[in-house]
Amino acid sequence: MSAFIANESANLNLGRRGFLRGLAAGSFVLAIGIRPARAEEMKYGAEAMSGGLKDDPRIFLSIEIDGTVSLLCHRAEMGQGVRTSWAMVVADELEADLGRVRVLQAPGNEARFGNQNTDGSRSMRHHFQALRRIGAAARQMLEQEAAVRWRVPVAEVRAQAHEVVHVASGRRIGFGALAHAAALRPVPEVDTLVFKRPEDFRYIGRDGIALVDNLDITTGRAVYGIDARIEGMAYAVVARPPVYGGKVRRYDAARALQVPGVLKVVQIEETPIPSAFQPLGGIAVIADNTHAAIKGRSLLEIEWDDGPNAGYDSSTYRAVLEAASLRPGKVVRSNGDLDAALAGAARRVEATYYIPHLAQAPMEPPTATARVTRDRCEIWCSVQNPEAIRADLSKRFQLPLDKVIVHALLLGGGFGRKSKPDFASEAAILSRAMDGRPVKLTFTREDDLQNGYLHTVSVAHMEAGLDEQGRPQAWLHRTVAPTIQSIFMPDAQESGGFELAMGAVDMPFAIPNVRVENPPAAAHTRIGWFRSVSNIPHAFAIQSFAAELAAAAGRDPKDYLLALLGPDRVIDPASVSDPWLYGEDPKRYAYDTARLRGVIERVAQEAGWGRRLPPGHGLGIAAHRSFVSYAAVVVEVVVDAEGRLTIPRVDIAFDCGAVINPDRVRAQLEGAVIQGVSLATVGEISFEAGRVTQSNFHDYALTRIDTAPKEIHTHLVTAVGFDAPLGGVGEPGLPPVAPALCNAIFAATGKRIRSLPIRNQLA
Repeated sequence: MSAFIANESANLNLGRRGFLRGLAAGSFVLAIGIRPARAEEMKYGAEAMSGGLKDDPRIFLSIEIDGTVSLLCHRAEMGQGVRTSWAMVVADELEADLGRVRVLQAPGNEARFGNQNTDGSRSMRHHFQALRRIGAAARQMLEQEAAVRWRVPVAEVRAQAHEVVHVASGRRIGFGALAHAAALRPVPEVDTLVFKRPEDFRYIGRDGIALVDNLDITTGRAVYGIDARIEGMAYAVVARPPVYGGKVRRYDAARALQVPGVLKVVQIEETPIPSAFQPLGGIAVIADNTHAAIKGRSLLEIEWDDGPNAGYDSSTYRAVLEAASLRPGKVVRSNGDLDAALAGAARRVEATYYIPHLAQAPMEPPTATARVTRDRCEIWCSVQNPEAIRADLSKRFQLPLDKVIVHALLLGGGFGRKSKPDFASEAAILSRAMDGRPVKLTFTREDDLQNGYLHTVSVAHMEAGLDEQGRPQAWLHRTVAPTIQSIFMPDAQESGGFELAMGAVDMPFAIPNVRVENPPAAAHTRIGWFRSVSNIPHAFAIQSFAAELAAAAGRDPKDYLLALLGPDRVIDPASVSDPWLYGEDPKRYAYDTARLRGVIERVAQEAGWGRRLPPGHGLGIAAHRSFVSYAAVVVEVVVDAEGRLTIPRVDIAFDCGAVINPDRVRAQLEGAVIQGVSLATVGEISFEAGRVTQSNFHDYALTRIDTAPKEIHTHLVTAVGFDAPLGGVGEPGLPPVAPALCNAIFAATGKRIRSLPIRNQLA
């Protein structure tokens, strides 16, 4: 394994000397940059993120003399297929044979590669056009070089299937033979690039494209964070404070040090609240193998000072949140006169919804291997945000940033957990404590569940005023949840604008009087990013409540949901108090209700909405826009006389704009459905005396094969073409699943589910 890692590091060392060696060997490396924005221009999307957007193919693309194309991917591969999708785009514009394209993983370095934080469903959304520019520029330079070599006009030559062809004479020459000389040619200006027409795409938008790394993954040759091996490394686990904000009062390591293989016991200093991405502190056991480290940890005698969150109890705190939801909070959106509309309503409807803490629980728990010497720090790990690791360790060890090297390996799942680098920091601290010996730090499953960054617990209180025809004239939404900002700012108790704009303030219904409020809520544990983030509780409350209003009005839920949308229109984010819009340009990504209507109508049609069902069966529908994409779900359920729930079929319709890799989009949506069902039916992290009560998959359950939907049908709706901006894919399929499921249960049983998980509420 150490040889593999050393070779990978060498392959990715694309500095100046490596670049020149590549030229000497006949590889093709070219350059093209993005035009800088004028100072007065507002930046959006990738250009607004740390590190910005880089599309310099001297960094990302090379062609060897044998014709092998190497593409450097600087986003994390965690099962979403980003390596394959990026290769598809570049290969198409380059006219390369995808089978001759290899993808290498970039190390952490935002100054060189641009933003590398793989979250927010942005990897393709932010880079599609940049990847096209890389491929198109390379293709044109190859064509220009061939034209000069043949002494013919460049208009008479074209790249085709990894060769350049002279149309008139039929002469052909391979990319590899042209690469060295083509690299010396001037790079075409951006506005002179000629892109392929979508009808000429060979890979983009096509089904059946195999994963570029599928063979390595399926045969076990792929290297994940947990597979990293460095010669001479030791192994470590940490006993962390069981309560957030706690610390070690005293400890005795005598018995742990007697375990064969245990090398050292090290105390890690605790980080005061708010702890951001820093380690929690605790006692580490370092050994010759992980088993010995775990055994030694079990024999530590530790007396904990539980600190300020020692009394955190889930059931008690739920009552606190529910009470807060019944009191006025900070007004974060206001349209019309809500109070007058509620007072004059023919009928008032109200409901309160609850979602507990959730854990990301990636199949590969957090792990990192570190080697820290006096003048250099190297980390090998599965990580979504390598720059966060570099920044932390540069400051921690007072090293120049370029002396902190992060080797980004494959992720066995992430879901937001691996964007926080506390585990990498722990590994580095322990390597330093071992005088530079490499140390591999591993979270057990228990560590992962009990010392993670959890999805926030939340309560939503909803009220609506209906007129005589059952149409809503007033809408009140109070959303109460500890904020992610609490890990960065002391006493942060109100949601951030980015959290509120995940479905709450940007609610699209055509209701004349709307108010959204945000009562305060204190955090008593670490809150972190989780797939789809605050869209989960907001979609659950809004789409469940819409179905409740339909029942109160005596209307079909699908027809009522469409009526709530009102006439097709494009919503100005400012009109709904959304200054964030996922960081995107509001002129390009404004909320188009016609597209939400489109996925609702499509999924209803495909699911056979309105068909006659046997007793105990029900259909439920829900829709939501998140990460600038539109999703709608219909769930079919069966609830038997004993309250057993089965899900024969789920349909999901999805509009993310043009689809680059349909197979990967469908896989993401299928995964979102499975995860959405799991969270809705069994997902829960609870607390007693400040401690997480769950420890492993026996009590933090996940949906298994026997409880998963029997069929999942995905329906891709492409309302716009390839010239329109893309939406996200990885996260927006998740939010509508739980409300559609609960709405289906109501249709089957007449029972409303307002509190998740469903678990035994149907018995």
